[in-house]
Amino acid sequence: MDVQVGDLLTMKKPHPCGSKQWKVLRTGMDFKLKCMGCGHEVMLPRVKAEKNIRVIEREGKSVC
Repeated sequence: MDVQVGDLLTMKKPHPCGSKQWKVLRTGMDFKLKCMGCGHEVMLPRVKAEKNIRVIEREGKSVC
């Protein structure tokens, strides 16, 4: 899956704040994601993050 820094990800399940949008801050074996609702930052293993992605948006364009 082609995920790059700066992409907006829409996940399957919402964060406890209610937002499903996450911004990618770092990629590699783990993803560092920032919640677009409350600003909380989390590190997730790449496999777990890719499994839960619904849509990848890159600069206004939908990639997946």
